Amino acid sequence: MLAWIAGGRCTQCGQPLAPDFHADHRIPFAHGGPTLIPNGQALCRPCNQRKGATMPPLKLRPWQQDALRKALTWLIEDRQDRRFLINAAPGAGKTRVSCAIAQTLLALGEIDRVIVIAPRAEVVNQWADDFRQVTGRYMSKVTARDGDIHRLGLDVCATWAAIQGLQDALQALCRAARVLVICDEHHHAAVQAVWGEGADSAFVDARFTLVLTGTPIRSDGAESVWLSYDDAGAIDHPEAGTYTLTYGEAVDLGYCRPVTFHRHEGRFTVDLEHGQTVQVSSQQPAALPRTLARIPGLQRVLDFYRLACTPQYEAHGQIPLATGYQATMIAYAGQKLDDLRLRLPHAGGLIIAPSIEMAEYLARLIEQVEGEAPVLVHSQTPSPELKIKTFKNTAKRWLVSVAMISEGVDIPRLRVLVYLPNALTELAFRQAIGRVVRTVGPDDDTRAYVVMPSFETFERYARRVEDEMPTSARIDRAPHSKRCPICAQECPLGAAECSGCGHEFPVVAAKFKPCPSCGALNPQRAATCGTCGATFSTGFTLTLDEALRTGAIVRGMDLDESEVQEAEAIAPIIRRRVWQSGDQKLVQILKVLPDESWARLRDILAVRA
Repeated sequence: MLAWIAGGRCTQCGQPLAPDFHADHRIPFAHGGPTLIPNGQALCRPCNQRKGATMPPLKLRPWQQDALRKALTWLIEDRQDRRFLINAAPGAGKTRVSCAIAQTLLALGEIDRVIVIAPRAEVVNQWADDFRQVTGRYMSKVTARDGDIHRLGLDVCATWAAIQGLQDALQALCRAARVLVICDEHHHAAVQAVWGEGADSAFVDARFTLVLTGTPIRSDGAESVWLSYDDAGAIDHPEAGTYTLTYGEAVDLGYCRPVTFHRHEGRFTVDLEHGQTVQVSSQQPAALPRTLARIPGLQRVLDFYRLACTPQYEAHGQIPLATGYQATMIAYAGQKLDDLRLRLPHAGGLIIAPSIEMAEYLARLIEQVEGEAPVLVHSQTPSPELKIKTFKNTAKRWLVSVAMISEGVDIPRLRVLVYLPNALTELAFRQAIGRVVRTVGPDDDTRAYVVMPSFETFERYARRVEDEMPTSARIDRAPHSKRCPICAQECPLGAAECSGCGHEFPVVAAKFKPCPSCGALNPQRAATCGTCGATFSTGFTLTLDEALRTGAIVRGMDLDESEVQEAEAIAPIIRRRVWQSGDQKLVQILKVLPDESWARLRDILAVRA
C-alpha cells in the first residue's frame, strides 16, 4: 500500500524502491507516532537509516504517549469528531502532551498553524516556552492590537479574556489556514459567558480543537462550549475521544505528589455591646442575643469562615497579633515547610488570601513569625508576573497571592498551601491544590500540605480529593532522614554536614511563640507554656468592630472594607461642612446615615455632567 501511494519511489530521495524497501513511521513509533496510513511512508534503506540517526527524541510519560496515540486515532483516522478532550489532573503534564500532538499533526501535514488559549498572561508565556521547546516553532502572544494575525505567519497564543477583542482576527485565521486550537482550562468557556460565545464564533472553522481540563465540572453549573454534559453536570464527551487521568491515578504513577489536609480549628469569642459575648466555631454558629438578631446581615458577618479571614491586631495598633488565628495557621504551615525542606531544600509555600488588605496583613504576619518577608503579588502589585518568576527561580519560602497563582501557573517547588480564598467553589479548591502537587522529578518523595480553616465546605471538597488517592498515599509519614541538595546523599536528621560531599546543612533558627497568658516565649511546637503551664488552645477573642473590619453592616447595607476606611477618612470633613451650612434637613439626614456609608453616598451622587 505504501509503495503504491509513493509511486514505487522512496519518499525521501525519489529513487526507485528495492524489493526490501522499508515501510516506516514518518514520526517514529517510539516518539509517539501512530501506526496509521497517514503516518506511513516508503523509504529506501539508506534514507531510513539517516532518518533514524537524526530524528530528535521527545520524551513523554507513558500516559502522555497513550493520550497522543488516542488523540491521533480519533482526529485523523476515525475522524468522527474534530474535538479531542484531555481531562488530566493538574500537574500531570497536559501542556507537554498537547505540544506533542501539535508537533505530530504539523509533521503529518494535517495542520498549518496552532492557536493556544490559556487563562492568564503568565500561563500564556509558559505555553509559548514549552511549545518552542517541543516543536522548535516560535509562538507569539497576541492581543486585539495585533490586527491581522494571519499575516504574522506564526503560531499564536492569547488569554481567554482577549478572545472577544480577537474574535474576527481568529476567525479569519481559522478560515485561511488549517488550524489546531488548544483550549487550556476549558471551564472558562461557559456557553452563556462572553468568553464562551467569543470562542465558539472565533474557532467555528478550526480544523481540530484540543480541549484541556483538570476540573471538568464548572461550580456554577454552566456548560462549556463544544462539549455535552450528563445529568450530574460532568462532561459527557465520547470515550473514544477522551483521555482521562484522575488525580489519584497521577499520584499512583508518581506524576503528582499526595496531599494531606490540615483542618485548622478555631473558637472565636466576639465581644458584643454591653458586656455580651457570642461564641463561634465551625461546629457552633453564632447564637445572637434577641436585641442584636434583628440587625440585618449581622449573623452573616459572624460566620466562622469570615472570622477566620478577619485580620487580628495587637491592641491599639497595626501590628499583626502573634497569637491570632492566622498566626497559628502560618506557624503550623511553617513547621511543615521546615520538615519538607529536609527532603526538598528549596520547597516553598503559597498563601491564597481573600483580599488585598488580607494579603498585605498576612505578608506582615509571615515576616513577623518567620523573620523573612514573603513575595507578595496581587492586582495592584507592580510587575506581578516578574515577581512570580523570581519566586519560581529562587529558594524564597513564601508567596502570598490574591487570585494570581491559579490554574496553569507552574511552580513545581510549591508544597504547602495556606488556603483563605474569596471564592468558595470546588473548582477553585481543586485548582489551588494543583499548585502544590507537582513533582520535581522521579526522586521526589515529598508530600503536599493544605492548611485550611475547619470549614464544612472545604472539608467536603477535601474528602472527595482524599477518596481519589490510593490508600497507601493517604499515610502521612514523618521524614526519617534529610537529603543533601548537592549530591543527594541521605543523611541523619541531626547531621551538621553531608557525609558524602561535606556540604554544611543550614541551621534552622529556632522559632518561638508568646504565651497569651503570661507573655513568655515558647518553642513553636509547644502544646503548653513552660512558664505558667497555660495550654495553647484554639480560642481567639475579637471585638465586634474587628469582626466588621472585613466589611460593615449598616442600615441593611453591606459595605466593603475599602468603603468603610474611606468613609472614616472623609467623615470629619463632611460633618464639619454640613454643620457649617446650617441646613437642618441635611443635618437630620447625616444623623440617620452612619459615617461608614458616606463614601458610597458620595460615589452615588458623583454624577458627571
